[in-house]
Amino acid sequence: MELPAKFIERMQKRLGEAFPAFLSSYQSPPAKGLRVNPRKISAEEFARRAPFPLGDRVQWEQNAFYIEEEKPGADVYHFAGLYYLQEPSAMSVGGMSESLPKQRVLDLCAAPGGKTTQLAAQMAGEGILIANEINFSRAKILLQNVERMGIPNCAVTSAGPETLAARFFAYFDLVLVDAPCSGEGMFQKEENAIPEWSEENVARCAARQREILDYAADMVCPGGHILYSTCTFAEEEDEWQAEDFLRRHPAFECVEMKKLYPHLVRGEGHFCALFRRGEGEMRRAKPYPVQRNAQAERALQEFWEDFFGAPFVGSVHTLADGRMYLVPAGMPMLSGLNLLRLGVELGEWDGKLFKPAHALAMAFGAGARRKVSLSRDEAVRYLHGETAETNLSNGWCVVCVEEFPLGLGKIVNGTVKNHLPKGLRMVK
Repeated sequence: MELPAKFIERMQKRLGEAFPAFLSSYQSPPAKGLRVNPRKISAEEFARRAPFPLGDRVQWEQNAFYIEEEKPGADVYHFAGLYYLQEPSAMSVGGMSESLPKQRVLDLCAAPGGKTTQLAAQMAGEGILIANEINFSRAKILLQNVERMGIPNCAVTSAGPETLAARFFAYFDLVLVDAPCSGEGMFQKEENAIPEWSEENVARCAARQREILDYAADMVCPGGHILYSTCTFAEEEDEWQAEDFLRRHPAFECVEMKKLYPHLVRGEGHFCALFRRGEGEMRRAKPYPVQRNAQAERALQEFWEDFFGAPFVGSVHTLADGRMYLVPAGMPMLSGLNLLRLGVELGEWDGKLFKPAHALAMAFGAGARRKVSLSRDEAVRYLHGETAETNLSNGWCVVCVEEFPLGLGKIVNGTVKNHLPKGLRMVK
């Protein structure tokens, strides 16, 4: 690996005697991590079932392990949302946030979803989580990860920070700004980050981060927090950025700031700063205007009672095309924000019948009465798009690897027809 000469010069000046240790860290393989999804399984239970060796626990994330596995994303447990693959030092950001249940949280630069899903685990299905990504193609990847992990209280949007700030003044308890940066901490993991690095790009990133932070400051309620992070070592984007933010926004104070270097921790490096806003005026956003359809809701209720053995409880938003969403309590107005996900997509009503959606299976499928449990080998075949066999009666079912939902199937005379979306299938 050939690091940029200017980067080496800058780091040598910054680290002094510690620079040789920093430089030698690039001779080691990049650290890899796996964060267990507590909505699906506990870290302890996953450790007992893990299909490949797990290393030590990641010290700043209780649900995470170091791993050496070459292709952990190809395992059926990954498709079932039992874990998220994340660089270990990036997980340190979640450890800086306070208790999050019942809070209003915005992940402003969220794709591909590592920190969104980490915050969601801390929120335990309560409160409101809005995951935003300005790049629409990346927002679709974010959506897939949110649904794979079965997160019930999350909306996904694709909007610029200026658009969100105009809508949500002094509203959120926490705004996470995992800012686009020069990516110096990605050199080990993604070598294409090396030729993209330059001092000019550091300056461009710092200017963009400053702008994003200013919008984030507008959206934090009194007593709320901004959690700022980067995966770079450049002071212009890290410590100096934090100091400049506090000068521009005297209503905020720095609660904690930390920087992880790869020669000091087992990870590729990260910067985090937590800011708290003082007292002031708090605003409330308009609630989302739920569209009701009595016939569609009756069809959903009938399906739910049969499928789950209990009445459906919750606020349902039904679009004109029949798609139905479970809207988390307290969801604010999101119209006009390029909305990819309002809440959990429950399914679609065609005017007569209710057809369940994949997201329903991933969020609530563990509680279904009609489940087809497959072995790991059988699950691989299902993920390739093949059918399965069962002795259950005809109708919709949740297809699982062991007891963990993978998606939907429809039973016809002992054959489970595959209803896994084609875009989510395992590549042969």
